[in-house]
Amino acid sequence: MNQENLRTVAVTRYVMPLREGGSLPAIAEADDDFLYVLKFRGAGQGVKALIAELIGGEIARALGFKVPEIVFATLDEAFGRTEPDEEIQDLLKASVGLNLGLHYLSGAISFDPAVNNVDPLLASRIVWLDCLLTNVDRTARNTNMLMWNKELWLIDHGAALYFHHSWQNWEQQSVRPFQHIKDHVLISYATELEKVNNEFRSKLNPPLIESIISLLPEEWLFGWSDSESPAEIRRVYAEFLNRRIANSEIFVKEAQHARESFV
Repeated sequence: MNQENLRTVAVTRYVMPLREGGSLPAIAEADDDFLYVLKFRGAGQGVKALIAELIGGEIARALGFKVPEIVFATLDEAFGRTEPDEEIQDLLKASVGLNLGLHYLSGAISFDPAVNNVDPLLASRIVWLDCLLTNVDRTARNTNMLMWNKELWLIDHGAALYFHHSWQNWEQQSVRPFQHIKDHVLISYATELEKVNNEFRSKLNPPLIESIISLLPEEWLFGWSDSESPAEIRRVYAEFLNRRIANSEIFVKEAQHARESFV
């Protein structure tokens, strides 16, 4: 896998903001005539949220989950000139260049645990994934799952991999349990974690992880520090994930404990 596996589209029309997102994502149309949920590099968490979205989404896809197609989306500087909303105008001006889009699932509805049933194996797979990614944003308040064509789809991994916001101690963070799993919307259903752990560890080998990390555009990796090149930053992401996978029993035990406490 390489970056050619992700298409690049040009944004042609800003349709509407999605104000329920803290980073002001938007629905936008691209030059392929499809609609996308656009994630902006100029938003609060910057390119790191886009990096988490890309890595998290593509790992989920590799594990067999339904994930909307992820594309690179280029934004021309002209978009900031005609937008009447000053906050959105500033966001567009700060996001000129390469952003990230997810195919818009028209007609999808938010997953509701009170209405939509999830079998224990699928619930365990999602919990395992979010433990690996340290995804704090799959709670009952905001499930970040959609029902579309009677299937469950995973969206919005921008809050995952939060280790990269305090980069220096990534080695220690790579083997820590994920304590926020106690707040996961599916934790009470996740009874098959041991089975999933064996299954997913065999799938997520280092070459696969490296191929996903290689998708990160160089322009998202400049300016982090004076001492780290884009290649070194990619190496840290790959090593963080490979260490976390190799030590997955740590976060699996934490999740099992959280489920027992919940039940």
